[in-house]
Amino acid sequence: MAEVTSPYNEIAVYETAQLDGEAGRFRCMRFADEDVQGAIDLRDSRRLVLGYQKALARLLELRDPSFGSLFVIGHGCGSIPRYYSGKAVKVAEIDAAVVELSRRYFGYADHNVAIGDGRALLEAEPDGAFDYIVLDAFTSKGTPAHLTTEAFFRLASDKLSPGGALVLNVMGRPRDDGLTEAIGTTLRRVFADTRCYSLPAKRNRDRRNMIFIGSDAEFELGGRGMGELVEVELAEGYVLLDDPTPRA
Repeated sequence: MAEVTSPYNEIAVYETAQLDGEAGRFRCMRFADEDVQGAIDLRDSRRLVLGYQKALARLLELRDPSFGSLFVIGHGCGSIPRYYSGKAVKVAEIDAAVVELSRRYFGYADHNVAIGDGRALLEAEPDGAFDYIVLDAFTSKGTPAHLTTEAFFRLASDKLSPGGALVLNVMGRPRDDGLTEAIGTTLRRVFADTRCYSLPAKRNRDRRNMIFIGSDAEFELGGRGMGELVEVELAEGYVLLDDPTPRA
């Protein structure tokens, strides 16, 4: 349907009759790394269709079913902001082409997306403004490094309301994965309660969606309503610090 090269991504929009093992009519956004970054069901555009997005929403709602405010870093085709359109949602997306394609091909109509670096945009928000901050940003190299450091996590902590939580979707493995172990260790330096959940993969060594939650308020889900999500205990890793070289 469309192929666009932006300063940040090579983006393709296409349709398929199969997605995550489900038959139907789906429109997808894909970056050059071949991973699906977003998708809608053409029969029900508000429904979440990607497994990790369903799991992420389940975690948000189990932890705080009445939450009111959300800051999302990483827009994709707008699935998460659209799903929570009845709440106070702000979105940060660095790539204007992604937002334009989400409007043209995925029907995204809300005017709550700011173009720019998610960390800088979050820094400009008032302290204590959000019940949840969701990081769902990817490049061809994975999650941007400056969004996984101790300094970023402390910034996010300042922007959360009392009892709020930072939620990160990253690709990794629950065992023998230096980056996911480092993210878990770095989160624990900032948040009193840190948890990591894994979605299933075909083989133990396969990369899969890993969802981290960091909060100053302890909350034990106890397995209820978790579906395919499994809480994992990560090994200790190194601490992720900001690169001293200034970003352009």
